[in-house]
Parts: sequence; C-alpha cells; structure tokens
Amino acid sequence: MINKDLISVSLPVLSVKDPIYRAMQLMDDCNVIHLPLVEEDIFLGLIAESDLLNSEDDSKTLETISGAISRVRVSPNGHFTEAVQLANEYGLAVVPVTETNFEWVGAIAAADLLKFTGHMIGADEPGGIIVLEMDKRNFAFSEIYKLVETNDAQITQLNTYFDNNLGVLYVTLKLNKFELSDIVATFQRYEYQVRYYFGEEMYENELRNNYDHLMNYLNL
Repeated sequence: MINKDLISVSLPVLSVKDPIYRAMQLMDDCNVIHLPLVEEDIFLGLIAESDLLNSEDDSKTLETISGAISRVRVSPNGHFTEAVQLANEYGLAVVPVTETNFEWVGAIAAADLLKFTGHMIGADEPGGIIVLEMDKRNFAFSEIYKLVETNDAQITQLNTYFDNNLGVLYVTLKLNKFELSDIVATFQRYEYQVRYYFGEEMYENELRNNYDHLMNYLNL
C-alpha cells in the first residue's frame, strides 16, 4: 500500500486567510490536533492546535501565527510505513502528502494509519499469538513454519523486531488457531524460548479466575 491510497477525503485544509477560531473549530470537528496549511495548491506547513491556543485573539488570521511551522511530508508513491514513521516520530495526527516541490496531494489521518497497520499485522484476524525470543543468527523461517505445521496449524502473520539494547530478536507469530499448548510445547522441545503466548488457554484461565473471585465474593 502506498501513501496516496490512504489519503482521507474528509480532512479539510486551512488557508492563511482563515481566522484562528475557524481552524480550532475544524480541528475539533475532525478530532485532530494538526491540519495542513495550503495556499494555491502549495503546502505551507502543519498548523498545530498548541500554536493556536497561544494566540490572544482568535479572530486573527493564520498568517499572524508566529513560530516555526513544520513542513514534514511524505511522497504520494512512498510506502505507507514512511507515513507511519513520520507520524510516530513527530506525534502527528495528520500526515501531509505532497510532491517534491510541495505541491499539495492530500493528507492521511494517523487514525487511518493505525487501522491499516493493524490490518497488515493481522490484528483483526482470529487466532492465537506466540512470541519467540532468540539470537538473530538462529532465526530460520522454514523451521518455525515446519514446527507450527506439524501441529495442524498455519502462520497467518509473522513479524520480527530486533531489540538493539538487548541484542535479542523477537518473532511474533499469528496463528489460525487458539489452542496453543501443543505448539508451545513443540517449540520448547526444540529449545525455542517462548516469551509470551496468547490463546484459548489464557482466556480459559482468565474466566476461571473471574469465576473464583465471584464465588469468593458471594461466600463472604
């Protein structure tokens, strides 16, 4: 997915002639803390709610706003992870999309980025999750896939994260089944370190704990 495919048609743009109160109202209506400032199809920068709140007269126009206005942006044909990185690094509610000459293309809502990222990592798919911890040199996808497959399961998503501070690779597996005890036992038998797992067993344990707490309460 590239950036231009995630552009929101509902996000408005601001003009330098807009009064501050209008900009604040639009931000409130859209539930965002940033909106792009665009003039004659050229992106001038992002207006932040914090800049508007510092103004003593909200009837003044946006061209009177002092302070540095951020011109961070992404290209329309860049991969969507570029927009995710920018939103994360600068705490943006809106990510501007422009050509290299700052010609305006559109904007991506950070909420839409989060939703699409969740879809990409399989967060909306049913199934259990196993997180393995290992040295980077020991990562072998074919072996991991084979061990899962021997338990009549399939990997629907696999993501890796390397912790530079600890020197450890975390491998997160999203599986197509909730019953994980046999799969976890298989990994442990082959000396994989299972850091976490989230499946039916954990939900059953949580229900049992809640039931026990309720019974204890009723017996008071």
